[in-house]
Amino acid sequence: MSVLSSGSEDTSVLPLLLTLAVILACAKLGGALAVKFKQPAVLGDLLVGLLLGPTAINMLDLPLLHDPTGNTAATIFKMSQLGVILLMFAAGLGTEISDLVKTGRAAFLAGLFGMLLPIGMMAAMPAPFFTGSLNSAILLGLALAATSVSISVQTLVELKRLRTPEGMTLLGAAVVDDVLVILALSIYTSIMGVSGGESGLLVISIRMFLTLTGCCVFGYMLLPRLVDWAANRLPISQAMMTAVLVAALFFAWVSEFAGGVAAITGAYIAGVGLGRTHWREEIARELQTMNYAFFVPIFLVGVGLQANVRNLSLSIIPLGIVLVVVAVVSKILGCGAGARMGGLSTRQSFRVGVGMISRGEVGLIVAGVGQSLGLFSGDEFTLIILVILISTIITPPLLRWSFIGVAAHEQ
Repeated sequence: MSVLSSGSEDTSVLPLLLTLAVILACAKLGGALAVKFKQPAVLGDLLVGLLLGPTAINMLDLPLLHDPTGNTAATIFKMSQLGVILLMFAAGLGTEISDLVKTGRAAFLAGLFGMLLPIGMMAAMPAPFFTGSLNSAILLGLALAATSVSISVQTLVELKRLRTPEGMTLLGAAVVDDVLVILALSIYTSIMGVSGGESGLLVISIRMFLTLTGCCVFGYMLLPRLVDWAANRLPISQAMMTAVLVAALFFAWVSEFAGGVAAITGAYIAGVGLGRTHWREEIARELQTMNYAFFVPIFLVGVGLQANVRNLSLSIIPLGIVLVVVAVVSKILGCGAGARMGGLSTRQSFRVGVGMISRGEVGLIVAGVGQSLGLFSGDEFTLIILVILISTIITPPLLRWSFIGVAAHEQ
């Protein structure tokens, strides 16, 4: 008797096996279709996720794929998060520290203004467009302030533009944005009386600073030596890549567990540190196969699987329109203005703003806090997920258009 069918609990792995097969196959077909229409493959993956999710087919409730224990959906979500971590680690691996230093001022200003403008726009929203309290409006703005550049990174990789000044600024601004949003959320919850007041805020700030500083120092100075040691001294297969994965996962865990910063930040720092080693090209080659054959498609499709447009009431549509407009305009203007003040050209700054439109896991963290504080209704929480999805879907074609337009102009 097969181990997979030897017990009632063990059989729950069968829906997972078929679900993964469907997700991977559909992701690649969707990506190929998008490329055929001269769009980034990532857009096809995202739309496939929306089609397979509860908005349309709701594949996880189909007879052969349904898992009454809920383990399949939970596992897919965790794999999706792992895909984000490995994607951002790969982005860090391809980052030159010298390029980041050159764009440091632009990245900081882009991240700062890209965080402040969404909050300001939502706080200033007139009553006819937003009927909630000022507290919930500010928290909605904070949810919109959180950028996830995983999608933009994937698009830039496809366009072979990641190492451009705007690509490096985008990566740096995302790190700044992530830290500032988490810090702002800590300040907000402290003011709301749930984080221990000023002492709680001070502790959070110190934790964040020490964790990020420790990750940067350890990643820059010791990770290359760790990989060299594993490659040269451990007489086992794939010792180097195992050490690489351990480093990426450990840094991701430390950044969120110890510092309260999103796990992708730690993974990115680990990638930057390992980018200094002479094993860099081999690591990138091995990682690319694993990422793009398995983890990245699961991540991209997983975004759509989390949205359920059917649950939204018609009365909340005006707020949804406002949120989408703020999500797009605030990043193009805020991040674009910051990048321009940092020394980039107007065209480069525009591309940075477009690349920062997509939202992700940090926005969901903020949304979860809002729901726990009773500031978001169920509809508003679902709406934030939908806005995150919409902003994620529109970013790849906009980013691709911005580069193609510039290329045509420069010829």
